[in-house]
Amino acid sequence: MWPDTRINALFGIELPILQAPMAGSQGSELAIAVSEAGGLGALPCALLSIDKIRAEMGIVRQRTSRPVNLNFFTHTNPEPDAVREAAWRKRLAGYYAEFALDANDIPAGPGRNPFDDAACEVVEDTKPEVVSFHFGLPDQKLLDRVKAAGAKVIASATTVAEARWLEEQGCDAIIAQGAEAGGHRGIFLGDDIASQPGTMALLPQVVDAVSVPVIAAGGIADHRGVAAAFMLGASAVQIGTAYLQSPEATTGPGHRAALAEARDDRTVLTNVFTGRPARGLVNRIVREAGPISPDAPAFPLATGAIAPLRKHAEAAGSADFSPLWAGQAAALGGTLPAGEFTQRVAAEALKLMGRR
Repeated sequence: MWPDTRINALFGIELPILQAPMAGSQGSELAIAVSEAGGLGALPCALLSIDKIRAEMGIVRQRTSRPVNLNFFTHTNPEPDAVREAAWRKRLAGYYAEFALDANDIPAGPGRNPFDDAACEVVEDTKPEVVSFHFGLPDQKLLDRVKAAGAKVIASATTVAEARWLEEQGCDAIIAQGAEAGGHRGIFLGDDIASQPGTMALLPQVVDAVSVPVIAAGGIADHRGVAAAFMLGASAVQIGTAYLQSPEATTGPGHRAALAEARDDRTVLTNVFTGRPARGLVNRIVREAGPISPDAPAFPLATGAIAPLRKHAEAAGSADFSPLWAGQAAALGGTLPAGEFTQRVAAEALKLMGRR
């Protein structure tokens, strides 16, 4: 019934609805619910230890036989910059004083794990049907191992040039991530976020530029967005923010409250949480220290100094220092169970397209 069934066939799924991997706001429960409903559930791995990835995949395999996507970041952890770190701590010093926190408690380490040999071993052992990457692709040897394990490979492109590059490297399908999308921008061939196109402009140009199926992402939160994406040539859609208020998501109470009051003009691209531009709802730290701060250390090193502030604020019931990732269509999201939402949005999209 779908106008393009290449993604259905490629991944072995009934509905061309992909759940966006959302690190920090979900675990296996959301992935299982979406996969069981006929879509493609995803498990984000950037914030998980290797043991935790194995444990979560064990739960997935116990509770569904449907296809699932494991998602990884492919960034290179930067060398610490003492000057920039000092500037960042100075910028945040007032908050530490306000909360009577000790700057010596700032955790060390990058906080996010790039795809490496150990993660690749998990892929080889658990054999997810799909492996997706953000910020480009891993080196060729690792990519070859992922494919040898039987996984289909997809990755995000924020421009036509990135989409062409991903196809040249052997991606089985490409996610066209418009500027409306919540969370981290997948940009990897440059760093100019100001010139990146929205989904409606990017999607048809990527479809025209590559031969592999294209998955639309960014600003899609209901059946109208799904139908529009297919009209522009998409073979599937990836939905993230609309799942954040589902009971299966692990979205925190402050984040849920902010989503419930979301408006079209309440999200910005900010680097204050990680050092890399990501779209989220405006809160105190974004408003006062950003949205884009030149002092924030390179991704993902900015996270360390924010972590104690976030912990303190959340313990007091505040989301002032929490990353409230959300796309521009957050106001369209609801609170339906993930499986019910997945099936409903697909059925209503088909009806709207006159194919049911």
